[in-house]
Amino acid sequence: MTPTIVFDTYWRFAAERLAMYYRRLADPVGPCTADPILSGFRFTNTYRAADRVSQYLISEVQAGADRSQDPREVFFRTILFKIFNRIETWEAVEHRLGPLTWANFKAAALDETLENLRRRGNSIYSAAYIMPSPSYGRERKHSNHIALLLQMMKDRLPERIKQASSLRTVYELVLSYPGLGPFLAFQYTIDLNYSSLLDFDEADMVVAGPGALDGISKCFTDTGRATPEDVIHWMTDRQEREFARLGLGFAGLYGRRLQPIDCQNVFCEISKYARVAHPDIAGIANRTRIKQIYRRSNRPLPAPQFPARWGLHVPSEQLRLQKASYKEPVQPSFI
Repeated sequence: MTPTIVFDTYWRFAAERLAMYYRRLADPVGPCTADPILSGFRFTNTYRAADRVSQYLISEVQAGADRSQDPREVFFRTILFKIFNRIETWEAVEHRLGPLTWANFKAAALDETLENLRRRGNSIYSAAYIMPSPSYGRERKHSNHIALLLQMMKDRLPERIKQASSLRTVYELVLSYPGLGPFLAFQYTIDLNYSSLLDFDEADMVVAGPGALDGISKCFTDTGRATPEDVIHWMTDRQEREFARLGLGFAGLYGRRLQPIDCQNVFCEISKYARVAHPDIAGIANRTRIKQIYRRSNRPLPAPQFPARWGLHVPSEQLRLQKASYKEPVQPSFI
């Protein structure tokens, strides 16, 4: 494979974006980077599971206090949250209807609540994914998505997923439903795998999304006969040597190395980042600007929480330890 200058930027971005996460935990107010692109535009975390929405999914929707761990309930909450993928939508619905459970689910009440939110001018879907409407004959997209979830539950999909022998089998089961293309089905599979419902290795499979395909095209002028998924696994395998080659201190997410889903995610983010850092490298999407401006959230970062089976040691005195080791960000050499 033949790398471009963006290949090195990929690793520098991965290291700096994770460092920003740790700095923000240590000091929520102070500057967390001197990189003008990272400070000016919105980028997801290097590790997908550490991103704000994923953290809310893991800590509140899936494993929150008083949340049932019955497989049907875990599946129901996970998919319902991920369909909209928006914390504000979930909280507005629960404020109106109470804790969302499959045992007490009333589809008409949810439909009405979402319609009222929409009519008041609220965005009920996140802009993170392209969300086509599944074909269930309803007028509104959200009504079709409720119908999709009801069909999954009717088909006993949670039980079938629970019995799956591999992450790919779970993916294929999710992919079989209308409105869920390969990339979205893979994202939902990873989300389900965060929960108590599943216990598969994240390295088992990966699917490259549209953003990652563009990122790959910017990092390499030629990938030989490698598929996009081959490239992602190749990046995962050689991460330690690339960080070392560039002199980047990268200890991972509390010791956890990048997984294929994370390398896929960084390809997607470098696709955006390179539009400003390397405007001369167009990529296959040929986009020239980053749409999402960074705006500080009013929500403080929650205490980090990850699947227990990962065995990550998150210090109980997280904030104190992060504050003690905090250093002022320096201007990255690749800007």
